[in-house]
Amino acid sequence: MAIKNMMIDLIKKLPKAELHLHIEGSLEPELMFRLAKKNNVSIPYKDIEDVRKAYNFTNLQTFLDIYYAGANVLITKDDFYDLTWEYVLKCVENNVVHTEIFFDPQTHTARGVSFETVITGIKEALADAKQKYGITSCIIMCFLRHLSQQAAFATLEEALRFKEDIIGVGLDSSELDNPPSKFTEVFKKAKDEGFKLVAHAGEEGDFSYIYEALDLLAINRIDHGVQSINSAALMQRLKEEQIPLTVCPNSNIALKVFETYQQHNIKALLDYGLNVSINSDDPAYFKGYINQNFINLCEHLPLTQKDIITLVKNSFRSSFIDNDLKEAYLAKVDLALQ
Repeated sequence: MAIKNMMIDLIKKLPKAELHLHIEGSLEPELMFRLAKKNNVSIPYKDIEDVRKAYNFTNLQTFLDIYYAGANVLITKDDFYDLTWEYVLKCVENNVVHTEIFFDPQTHTARGVSFETVITGIKEALADAKQKYGITSCIIMCFLRHLSQQAAFATLEEALRFKEDIIGVGLDSSELDNPPSKFTEVFKKAKDEGFKLVAHAGEEGDFSYIYEALDLLAINRIDHGVQSINSAALMQRLKEEQIPLTVCPNSNIALKVFETYQQHNIKALLDYGLNVSINSDDPAYFKGYINQNFINLCEHLPLTQKDIITLVKNSFRSSFIDNDLKEAYLAKVDLALQ
């Protein structure tokens, strides 16, 4: 028990970066109901307890169905500000000092909410987070992979007006039957425009999706990537090139990628020498923000203090901030350890 408490204290006191967080996935039931009432939007739940009961998923698609329904309450710039600010407060609570958040413009533009409304609300909240709490941040726009590449191109065109606010583009939503190769041309265009590139790959899709993301999309970072363990050649490549994997343990359990935390392979990936970090993905739906992801792993896997420190430092090293700021944050980690 003493060792466990020591590990929890360590997790809480270390400053962290979060690199895999969907802002729409931080929509807590309380805010969902408040915005539904404000905007006169009907949601298929009678109360907050009813919503939480619905968070019992069998796979990625059963989660996405609820995720997209919840997003319907987000309509005005203030809604996106409030959504982002609630997450900022969770960053303060979890000692997240740098965050790189995803947003899904197509989820909103398809409902008649403008791209500008979405990005402005998010951006203003993150600016206030920097001013009030010193939290630094980047914004990454994701394409919905169940839609067409043509739709992704249209979204990329809209994003060009806001290039100074968006550091990168990503790929999320239903992975199965929507391989990275479906989006080769739009990622090439995004790279030409100077965006950083990330993609969800190797969560439910097999390790071939990771190869496609690396070789066809030329990504900088793999989101999830846990299926890489099924290919010795890929594991060796990820180790040699130190390509970041932004792993989300609570998400993997909730969506049945692994049945239990004891089965999770993050310790094996780490021991092999892969550049792995811990993130919360869609924390409102997956029962916990970043600290809880760390704690759940420590309770079920033989993670050491050294492992925790490595995971935390990997999060900063894998971020899209400049080297000076990376070094400053890594120094903060060392200071916290003293």
